Amino acid sequence: MLQKNLPKLIILDEPELGLHPTAITVLAGLLKKASVRSQVIVSTQSVNLVNEFEAGDVIVVDREEGASTFRRLDTESLQDWLDRYSLGDIWEKNVIGGAP
Repeated sequence: MLQKNLPKLIILDEPELGLHPTAITVLAGLLKKASVRSQVIVSTQSVNLVNEFEAGDVIVVDREEGASTFRRLDTESLQDWLDRYSLGDIWEKNVIGGAP
């Protein structure tokens, strides 16, 4: 890790923009490493980035009646889907919400 003293909170909006697809794996590794010492919040529209995480790591935001709702994914309830598809795939299929 390049920085010794991380802030308590790190917020990144679409950090994958402009990255080569193979660099997304490196980015995900850095985010995971930083999350050990800091709260990390990342917004993304990248299926590839979502695929680097477990379902329990993801909080889906949906708009309901003019308000944002936040829901942490439950690996158990998604297990049948995850046996056949990646997390990013089921997001693209709008199984977990978070669609525009």
